[in-house]
Amino acid sequence: MKIVLFGATGSIGQAIAAELSGRGHRVTGVSRTAGGPAGDLASARRGDAADPDSVARLAAGHDAVVSAVAAGDPASLADAASGLVRGLRRAGVRRLLAVGGAGTLETEPGVRLVDTPGFPEPYKPASYAQAAALAVFRTVEDLDWTYLSPAIVIKPGERTGRYRLGGDRVLTDSAGASAISIPDFALALADELERRTAIRRRITVAY
Repeated sequence: MKIVLFGATGSIGQAIAAELSGRGHRVTGVSRTAGGPAGDLASARRGDAADPDSVARLAAGHDAVVSAVAAGDPASLADAASGLVRGLRRAGVRRLLAVGGAGTLETEPGVRLVDTPGFPEPYKPASYAQAAALAVFRTVEDLDWTYLSPAIVIKPGERTGRYRLGGDRVLTDSAGASAISIPDFALALADELERRTAIRRRITVAY
C-alpha cells in the first residue's frame, strides 16, 4: 500500500514507518519541518494535519493515512482530527488510523482514566485534547477510521511480536500493569491497517 504518515518524526511515528516499510508498504512521511527522504521513508514531505488542503494534497493517490501527530500542542489535536477528516474526503481516501492516548480510556464504565483521582495534572491537557479528537472521529460515518490508544505506559523497548487488543477499557496484565513497547504498538497498528478488524472504532493495545 501507499501510505501517508503524519507525525513521522516522532518516536512512535518512526517506529510505525519502520514497521510498515518492513512489510513492503511505501510510506511518505509528513511533518511540519520535513527534510529529504531518510531512514524507513520512501519520501518526506512538509505538511500540517490540521490543514484540510494540505491533507488533501498529500493524501491524493494513496491507499491510507496514518496520524501519529504528537500532543506537544494539545490545542491542535482536535483541529488535526478535523483537518484529516475533511482532507481525506477531498482526496477520496477512506482509510485512516489515528494514534491516541491512554487518558481517554475507561477504568470502569463511564469513568475515564484522566478523570480518576491521582491522574497527573501535567498530562490532563493532552488527554482532554485527545478526547476532543476522538469525539470528532466518532461523528464520522463515511471514512474507515480506527483510533488506537496505547496502554498507560508506552515506551521504547523490544519488538516482542505479541500484544493484546481491547476496546474502550484500560487493559492490564495479571499483575495490574498496563504497558506496551513502542515497536509492539507499531506492530499492532500495522496489523490493523492490513486486517481492517476495527472500522469506525477505538481500540487499545497492551501486553
